[in-house]
Amino acid sequence: MSHQQLARQILDLVGGKENVNSVFHCITRLRFKLKDETRAKTDELKNLDGVVTVRQSGGQYQVVIGNHVPEVYKEVTAIGGFSSRQEQDEVEEEDKGNLLSRFIDLISGIFTPILGVLVAAGMIKGFTALFVALGWLTNTGGTYQILNATGDALFYFLPVILGYTAMKKFSGTPFLGIIIGSALVYPALSTITAGEPLYTLFAGTLFESPVFIEFLGIPVILMTYSSSVIPIILASFFAAKVERGFAKVIPIVVKTFLVPTLTLLVVVPLTFIVIGPIATWAANFVGQGTIWVYDLSPIIAGIILGAFWQVFVIFGLHWGLIPVAFNNLATQGFDPILAMIFAASFAQTGAVLGVWLKTRDPKLKTLSAPAFISGIFGVTEPAIYGITLPKKKPFIISCIAAGIGGGMIGLFGTKLHVMGGLGVFGFPSFIHPVEGMNTAFWGFVGAILVATILGFVLTYFFGGVNKDETPEVKTNSTAKRNVTIDSPLKGQIVPLSEVSDQVFASEAMGKGIAVLPTEGRVVAPVTGTITTLFKTKHAIGLSSDEGVDILIHVGIDTVQLDGEHFTAHIKQGDRVNAGDLLVEFNIEKIKEAGYELVTPVIITNHSNFAGLEVTKVAAVNTNDPLITIKAPEEKTVEISGNNLADLRA
Repeated sequence: MSHQQLARQILDLVGGKENVNSVFHCITRLRFKLKDETRAKTDELKNLDGVVTVRQSGGQYQVVIGNHVPEVYKEVTAIGGFSSRQEQDEVEEEDKGNLLSRFIDLISGIFTPILGVLVAAGMIKGFTALFVALGWLTNTGGTYQILNATGDALFYFLPVILGYTAMKKFSGTPFLGIIIGSALVYPALSTITAGEPLYTLFAGTLFESPVFIEFLGIPVILMTYSSSVIPIILASFFAAKVERGFAKVIPIVVKTFLVPTLTLLVVVPLTFIVIGPIATWAANFVGQGTIWVYDLSPIIAGIILGAFWQVFVIFGLHWGLIPVAFNNLATQGFDPILAMIFAASFAQTGAVLGVWLKTRDPKLKTLSAPAFISGIFGVTEPAIYGITLPKKKPFIISCIAAGIGGGMIGLFGTKLHVMGGLGVFGFPSFIHPVEGMNTAFWGFVGAILVATILGFVLTYFFGGVNKDETPEVKTNSTAKRNVTIDSPLKGQIVPLSEVSDQVFASEAMGKGIAVLPTEGRVVAPVTGTITTLFKTKHAIGLSSDEGVDILIHVGIDTVQLDGEHFTAHIKQGDRVNAGDLLVEFNIEKIKEAGYELVTPVIITNHSNFAGLEVTKVAAVNTNDPLITIKAPEEKTVEISGNNLADLRA
């Protein structure tokens, strides 16, 4: 399927472009913010060729595509015309969901647009450190200086880049964010601190700060903002609010230049005087706090983070730790958090290798190969959603292996020194900038090997790869004995031939009987699985454990009510027991709307059986016998010498 064709089908199945507030992508997923997620056809999307799975988390409707998601995203935005619409819709659409969901959506929205270049810069910086450690380069040579500048530029000017993405996320003018971020790292300001301070604020306290300059007589506490994260995000949030405030009161004739002028004159000084220092102090506190927790027991911290990291990824909660890691790098010069979770992707990859070599399923074997290759390079969503999670045990095993690997990384005290690449490309990020490949680095390598081998071996021998782990439900079998279908409703019996809808009366849909309900409740007539629940809730399809397929159609033409006066208590795919409440409906309201309530109960696969008998009584209660399905007779074949020879032949 072409990327354009896939994009069209995805847009159609999420409810059309009119149902999309915004869309962006990460390494493997299209991340939609939909106006109404119930309009999306999730099951159809999951089964669409080119889609790995669908996840709903953090206020986002995430369609997992795989490695070619940028191409699909390009087609989605082109077809949907989201480039201009998206920004307008984000201004109009208020954030919804709980505080955690909104925070995750905020962080992912700010960092996802730069993820690709972030990884690229980290890889260049990491490999430059590796080349120095191996003696291939010296840190005084021109080659090193240029490579280091290439890799370090993004991190040094991170406030500038985050100023753009944060302002866009907060629905402000992105270029205002660039200017605010640029002011924070303006070189001339950093040279001022070389002289003697004018005076010192908060002397003798934790917040003691020398003052070198003033703004309109107000003391300015100069700090180092290169590579920082929290100050520019807070400044951008405030700037977006200020910009919208000025836009409401300034005349349209001068709005184009006066709004940005006043916004910068307010926000930049305020950032240096108030927002920057407070955010930096807060960042230092968070950084020291995480290191303190880590120092309490790095082994336990590594086990917990390693084991649960993939669960965090599934629910999108991993984004909550990204700013903490960036903050640690900026304030401490290293980060232990992302070091301890690094084994998780390799444990997952090892588990996929176990599935690949063990499975006898050709389709699963075909899927495992590219998932394994992606996992080697740190992209594990295809492995998680396509292979290990559906098989359950391999996913659990990978979590256990990742926990052991994370504990080992904590034991050796390995730390991340630069935000680098994924998978094997991330190894140079753990080389100490001064000590080189020290014990902590080699311990990290050993932990990765252990996690990978454990994931592979445990999955291969104990992963139940060739065992169907779903509960055995004989929905496709044919009953070997008579089966009684209970009445799903209380009411008067109506022969099917007397139903006003000729589709039912002619038995074109199948054989059965109808009930004129006197109570607005539908219960399960059998123990089995809900195979169909129309969105209008007026029709339910079930398949019994004995293989009998049943359709319950409440009323005639009630589909036109579009679900009004109906309440569903189940969803498609649910397991139910006989007598469980399925749907409630308001008899009087449906009658007032002008619709008949005669409810056909149809056996749609009656031809699989020897026959059926319907009840002879005039009225039934729920759970009374309604239809008896006769099992097909078992046939015996006498084998004579002649046809035995034929069989052998």
